Amino acid sequence: MLLRELLMDLDIIDIRGCIDLGVESIAYDSRKVSKNSLFICIRGFKTDGHLYIRDAIINGAIAIITEEDTNINHVTVIRVKNTRRAMAVLANKFFDYPSEKLQLVGITGTNGKTSTSYMVKNILEKANNKVGVIGTIANWIGEKRIETKLTTPEAIDFQALLYKMLNKQIKYCIMEVSSHSLELNRVDGSNFRIGLLTNLSSDHMDFHNTVEEYRNSKKKLFSKTSYKNIINIDDKHGKIIFKEIKDYKTSLLTYGIDNRADIMAKDITLNLKGVSFQLYSPDYRGRIEISIPGIFTVYNALAAIAISHALGIEFKSIQEGLRDMAGIAGRMDLINEFKEFAVIVDYAHTPDALENLLKSTRKFAANKLITVFGCGGDRDKNKRAVMGEIAGENSDLTIITSDNPRTENPLEILAMIEEGIKKTPGRYFIVEDRRQAISLALRRAQKGDIVLIAGKGHETYQTIGNKNFEFDDKKVALETGREAGLLCLHKI
Repeated sequence: MLLRELLMDLDIIDIRGCIDLGVESIAYDSRKVSKNSLFICIRGFKTDGHLYIRDAIINGAIAIITEEDTNINHVTVIRVKNTRRAMAVLANKFFDYPSEKLQLVGITGTNGKTSTSYMVKNILEKANNKVGVIGTIANWIGEKRIETKLTTPEAIDFQALLYKMLNKQIKYCIMEVSSHSLELNRVDGSNFRIGLLTNLSSDHMDFHNTVEEYRNSKKKLFSKTSYKNIINIDDKHGKIIFKEIKDYKTSLLTYGIDNRADIMAKDITLNLKGVSFQLYSPDYRGRIEISIPGIFTVYNALAAIAISHALGIEFKSIQEGLRDMAGIAGRMDLINEFKEFAVIVDYAHTPDALENLLKSTRKFAANKLITVFGCGGDRDKNKRAVMGEIAGENSDLTIITSDNPRTENPLEILAMIEEGIKKTPGRYFIVEDRRQAISLALRRAQKGDIVLIAGKGHETYQTIGNKNFEFDDKKVALETGREAGLLCLHKI
């Protein structure tokens, strides 16, 4: 594609050099630049693409998009006000506007995005559709799994994924849309057929200054939809957003349990094996069964049903898709091998998610609830004491341990969590080493107890300093349980 054509929709400050050049690829990482590439300088959290312009040129860049005035003269330099916005425009055009050619569904919210997206995936596949998924655990192009580092990829990677999906005849793409991606222009210019809010609670306060700012970032998704916006009307922030977007051109659909909604669940049954409820919706009614426990599973299922309803999927596929759901890695993930007590691994790493998880799990516990959790380093510090208090109030025993301390001192993180748990009558231990913490919880557990290992979920690593070390909560629980003789000989 000609550079001149790529630049047509950009807000350009200055151009130096020829723009009648053939661009064969675009990149924001100088290591991925090849012959005849356009290199876009992006300021990241750890480094700045402007520092790598010369590396990009050595690797084959023929033009540079920059926010800074540079003294580079032997390639074309285009200066813009915001390179992230420019990258979204360029990526969209370079890959020929892929979101216009498939059904793109965006799911945003603090909790439940991953579970909801996998439920929708299962429903659509039951209806014989090829589905793509972009999200936290992995990206999927049909049956092909692609590892991922970001919940929502950078604009170039995102548009490239959509382009690949189209080439594989994917009809629907279900994606998790993070507040970071909305604030950092990663999905700008994309056409979302449907946008959905699961819920919103305090999170990412290291990035957003206030909850209102966080909510406004999430709300940006609903200005990018062309057909239907869907809101959890039981969520207090959902109610606020509902009022703020009710005059948008896109039609609205609501779901909930406690408040009157378009799609509702009644007569809910919960147990450790799963949930069931009676569904009421504009087009169909019937019993829904899912083998994933927890009241939040009901909300996630209602979100998936609302999306499926908006896409015109028949009720039979919805029922079967939810009924046949396998467990989602690290989401209320029950380990079946333990003899006398239950062990559950879950990704809950926000105050709201942890509280919902503990209160829901408490209903199934025949005896004690033992919780193992920590908080990540280099992230929102204000939630640590809050989560400690939540754990202490809702657990019979809490073992505070390291999550991903990153570059922070793990003991300082644990001390902040302890400030909260000390406000409660809950018993607790502090065990910095996560393996030892899990082992202690399992050895303390008795018949009828539930051991809940929260915070890391599907992650298979622990970040200490700037390095990742292999660590899988589920795998470690099985290993330490086997060492203690706590496992069944056969899975139950």
